[in-house]
Amino acid sequence: MDVNLQSIKRRFGIIGRSPLLDRALSTAIRVSGTDLSVLITGESGVGKEVFSKIIHALSTHKHNNFIAINCGAIPEGTINSELFGHEKGSFTGATSERKGYFETYDGGTIFLDEIGEMPMDTQSFLLRVLETGEFIRVGASKVQKTDVRIIAATNVSLLEAVKKGKFREDLYYRLNTVPISVPPLRERREDIYMLFRKFATDFAEKYRTASIQLDDKARLMLENYSWPGNIRELKNVAEQASVMAEEKLLDAEHLLQYAPQINRRNLPMIADQKSTGGDGVSMQEREIFYKLMLDMKNDLNDLKTLVFELIRNNDLRVPDASDIRGLQAPSSSFPGHSSSEKQDVKDFLHDYHDEDYQHEDLPDSVKPIILNHDDPDQQPYAQTEELEENLSLEDNEKELIYKALRKHNGRRKEAATDLGISERTLYRKIKQYGL
Repeated sequence: MDVNLQSIKRRFGIIGRSPLLDRALSTAIRVSGTDLSVLITGESGVGKEVFSKIIHALSTHKHNNFIAINCGAIPEGTINSELFGHEKGSFTGATSERKGYFETYDGGTIFLDEIGEMPMDTQSFLLRVLETGEFIRVGASKVQKTDVRIIAATNVSLLEAVKKGKFREDLYYRLNTVPISVPPLRERREDIYMLFRKFATDFAEKYRTASIQLDDKARLMLENYSWPGNIRELKNVAEQASVMAEEKLLDAEHLLQYAPQINRRNLPMIADQKSTGGDGVSMQEREIFYKLMLDMKNDLNDLKTLVFELIRNNDLRVPDASDIRGLQAPSSSFPGHSSSEKQDVKDFLHDYHDEDYQHEDLPDSVKPIILNHDDPDQQPYAQTEELEENLSLEDNEKELIYKALRKHNGRRKEAATDLGISERTLYRKIKQYGL
């Protein structure tokens, strides 16, 4: 069916020149002449129902009725009766028989909005209608036939719902014969001001007032807002500004008075509350921090070992560590322990043995002591060695958990809070370490 795109826009009041919008409309026009199932996807407020009406109006079912049904608004206990009908006495309150939508709108089109909210048992019945055109009333045994064009829509990912077991996979592929993706307003920035002018003009004509307009700065602000509520939110802003504005030409300051939210950029950020430890810090960030601290501790021990070895190999003795704390290292960057930095330390300590260095000018507290390995009094210095502490991550973690449990008398919730981990993680660690 060769239908002019612009005439369809005028007929259904669609405003916009976005290529994404035109592509979605072209798909709807091409599929309307068939009986293929259509799945319309898009965020809330983008106008999915308008697309279903276009498909119905251009289809072979156009001379019969059209109905839009919000699957999320019908209680789970009554949706089967609403869609397929019921017999008298089939359940409490069924005082008479009732025809369902598939029987009432036989030959027409049923638009099932928010299809992802449909209960699993109803999905089974719908799949049978799609495959065979047959259905059974609630409480009945007679199979009935229907010739209904089904168009479904959703604002959530049905594939994700399939993975979670909340939507039938076979029904998804049966509905998704022809997918139509309606773009959100933030991807149609060239259409935002056109839609705003349309809504403002319609409001002015309805209430016989002058239409409001925006200056360049206000228009730019309008077009750069992300519009999470899409067309529905834009229409609300246009109508609110039309009511409240005293001047008909609005600048950015006046526009913000009526719609302060449009000044927000709504940039993305990480906000996974489930993986945080209560203070906004994720458990992954905690683990990285702990690993960094352990690495720094290891580096410090390496540096201490280096200094002790240099002192031992050069027959030096430092009686009191406080005597050398005030000394400035030749290089200010030790964390990496590069070869040049180690050489600086060696050069610095070697200066104590320089023949031109006057040891007698130094105070006794920092004067180097020449070790005599044959002197029993100096044996403790000759045998000095670093006592390495336990640096096992698992052992330290086990000790921390043990101390936290003792501190809180075995109460895991308080211990987990003190450790900065979830109670579930603590339970797993207790089981792992056999505490």
